[in-house]
Amino acid sequence: MSNNDFTDLLEILNLKFKNPKLLKQAFLHRSYLNEVKVSLQSNERLEFLGDSVLSLVISYYLYNLRATDTEGDLTNLRAHIVKTKSLYKAAKNLNLGKYLSLSKGEELSGGRNNPQLLANTYEALIGSLFLDQGLEITRKVIDKTLLPFFEKELKLGPPKDAKSSLQEIVQQKFKESPHYKILQTYGPDHAKKFTVAVYISGKETGRGSGSSKQVAEEQAAKQALQGLT
Repeated sequence: MSNNDFTDLLEILNLKFKNPKLLKQAFLHRSYLNEVKVSLQSNERLEFLGDSVLSLVISYYLYNLRATDTEGDLTNLRAHIVKTKSLYKAAKNLNLGKYLSLSKGEELSGGRNNPQLLANTYEALIGSLFLDQGLEITRKVIDKTLLPFFEKELKLGPPKDAKSSLQEIVQQKFKESPHYKILQTYGPDHAKKFTVAVYISGKETGRGSGSSKQVAEEQAAKQALQGLT
């Protein structure tokens, strides 16, 4: 079930798709395709592409904006911007959940408001925009729909989170970076859980769980920091 009249969304984005099928595909969740048994592609490949496009656009933007930042500073700020919570906020602001094609089960379990699902949908939308409109138009859309949430961080840099603090301490003490590894993924698609461990010099120093890889990594970093500080 979905609302595939994209008029409102296209008005907000101020553009017209050359290939409307690409836009529709950006909102086809695999649960819907499994249920209706139609020969179409879900939005997962577009999500994969959009993730890379976002990383490139944000990297280029930060490289030009913050000329004195180190590689580590730029990496941390990019990670702060391109994360599930941020993409979810952008997706909610655009009301992307309204356009999703979901299975009945996903619909009943609140899929239209699921943070991970909506963040993935935003990435899929960016992927479809890149294929249909090219990089420059896609960059302008990201500029308009994501970056306004980060005016303070773009001026001052990202707030120090556990991962950033751990990165600094480990680099200072051991001249290396911590390594994160997903140990377990479990739960249904609409409520996935991740368990992640962080390693320093090959030794596990922290473990965490959460509703996304980023949340689990942050929890693992917090536990690791307790043993180092």
